[in-house]
Amino acid sequence: MLLSAEMLLYFQRCHRRTFLDTYGDLTQKDPLSDFHLRLQQERFAHQQAVLQAQIEQGATLHQKPVYPSQDWQAGAEATQEMMRQGVERIYRGVLTAEVDSDGKLVTLVSAPDLLVKQPGKSYFGDWVYVPIDIHLGKRPKLEYQIVAAYHAYLLSFVQGISSEKAWLILRGKGWYLVNLERSLPQMQEALQASLAMLVHGREPEVFISRQICNLCPWFSSCYQIAKSQEHLSLIPGVSPTRYQSLQKLGLNTAEAIANSDPAQLALEIGLDTAQQLVNQAKSLTNNCAIPRQPHFPANYLPNSPIEIYFDIEAEPDLNLDYLLGVLVVNQEEETQTFHPFFAEKPTDEGSIWEQFIDLVSSYPKAPIFHFSPYEAETVKRLAKLYQTPKGQTRALLARFVDLHKRLHSAVTLPVESYSLKSIARWMGFHWRYPQANGSLCICWYNNWLETGSSSWLDLIVAYNEDDCLATYQIKEWLAGFLQETM
Repeated sequence: MLLSAEMLLYFQRCHRRTFLDTYGDLTQKDPLSDFHLRLQQERFAHQQAVLQAQIEQGATLHQKPVYPSQDWQAGAEATQEMMRQGVERIYRGVLTAEVDSDGKLVTLVSAPDLLVKQPGKSYFGDWVYVPIDIHLGKRPKLEYQIVAAYHAYLLSFVQGISSEKAWLILRGKGWYLVNLERSLPQMQEALQASLAMLVHGREPEVFISRQICNLCPWFSSCYQIAKSQEHLSLIPGVSPTRYQSLQKLGLNTAEAIANSDPAQLALEIGLDTAQQLVNQAKSLTNNCAIPRQPHFPANYLPNSPIEIYFDIEAEPDLNLDYLLGVLVVNQEEETQTFHPFFAEKPTDEGSIWEQFIDLVSSYPKAPIFHFSPYEAETVKRLAKLYQTPKGQTRALLARFVDLHKRLHSAVTLPVESYSLKSIARWMGFHWRYPQANGSLCICWYNNWLETGSSSWLDLIVAYNEDDCLATYQIKEWLAGFLQETM
């Protein structure tokens, strides 16, 4: 049995993923998406850029052990031979150790991005090695630090002395020294828990957490299990902590929650949360929309002869908003006109910002509907970056209407999440490219930059237009719902 550093990393996010990587049916894994492939390419490119920069600054050229793919033992032997020779910098060297866990032998494996030679005493001579990991992330996440501690732990077996240091190199932030005194006990706790799970074959329960699960290759498999079980994690608002509270109270189905007394739940999760959760369960059980309040002010949702619907596509790695999509809906003329302001190259961002300002300024009384705080925050960023007059910016932002906030405050819906796609699909909207999302659009945009093929541009524009149309459909539905409620 084998436990790699990657498996330990995933264990911190989801125990089930590590279990499935060992015991799961590999035919049930989702194929790598374009976004995953792009992330892998970006991480490799970032590593190479960091390593090249170090060489240019005088670091010794790194060497990589040669061994057959996935042959960890051969990799460990090749790495140890390089360490015996005193190679200054070893790239993706393999560290292994065998430990006994409840009578079963488990091979622990890690491959830090760099092993760097330092003065000290080890099995190999008057030198020791310290591990360094290079990350795309900008923050020293706890999971990164625990993996770094895992490298240090395995190094103590390999070189006969505990490593006193472990480093992370973070994108845009540089070097970060891991506090091993704190991280090693945390690593040991995660290591023992993961070993106990794997050695005894204890399959963790399914729990769907969109933020974590969406990037997991086992997501489709786990989601189907959760659907078949009508698992409570599919109910918006049921976090792992709240799930434990519900189990403690014997509330194991949406129907049971729907029929429960909020006051009973309030002892565990608070009255407001309890009431929201009960209403959410009722909405799902009865497949109906439930008002969150008895009355709404007449101006709760603006209505105008001309309305604007706004959605943005961005490339975070470039700090770039490359598409400002604007749908102009003229209620009187019954027309819908979509304006995609597209940055064909990153330096065009300022130009499309000016085009956006010109268009929305030509409809000075039109409310601007959007479906997240991101659009308003982006307008503030771009206005500051491109020196738009503050008065003009304030007047523009005063017209912004966050539909997600208005909808969530007004109604409980029978959906699994309050994302644009989940809500609009429940209302009957269909995207032209059902599998598309913001992450995939980033891949499409990078493909556009690399190839200049208009097919990528067309895909992005169509996706963004559908987002604007979906926002429009949600607004129309909410307006009708509020009218019925008043």
